[in-house]
Amino acid sequence: MRAIRLRTAPRGTVRVVDPHPLNWLYLTYNTVEEPVRVTRGGKIRPAAMRRFRWVDRQTLELHFRPERFADGTALDARSFQRAVTEQLRWQAPHPPGTQFNLDRRSRVEVVDDRTARLHLPEVDGLVLGKLRATHIMTERFWRDLGFGYAQGRPGEGHW
Repeated sequence: MRAIRLRTAPRGTVRVVDPHPLNWLYLTYNTVEEPVRVTRGGKIRPAAMRRFRWVDRQTLELHFRPERFADGTALDARSFQRAVTEQLRWQAPHPPGTQFNLDRRSRVEVVDDRTARLHLPEVDGLVLGKLRATHIMTERFWRDLGFGYAQGRPGEGHW
């Protein structure tokens, strides 16, 4: 058997995407916002939120940008509240690691359209990083699809 030699190094990136409408990565990368993002250097920066402040050691206040989802609906404090509520429904919302999970005893208070307070049951120095994994979607998403469970499916794609 003869070996094949490549004259040049492979170029580009091969991306394998499961286009199934319930694939969580497909949904995440194409339809959601997060309160924060992480830079290439690992720094946490506001994304959907404009800024945040600690009210006390267990209360984080988030101020959201005046943004809209692709369907025209507002991304606001209630959108964040819904995202946290839905996330806390799951026993293990982040299978890659429980370090991404908010404490199930947490709750969100909507102060006004642009302001929400995340009340934590105890001090959590990692909560800003956890917000990177808190996916904010439109109300339409939660009503019509909701990672599959809105349609009576488990939300795990075609598996």
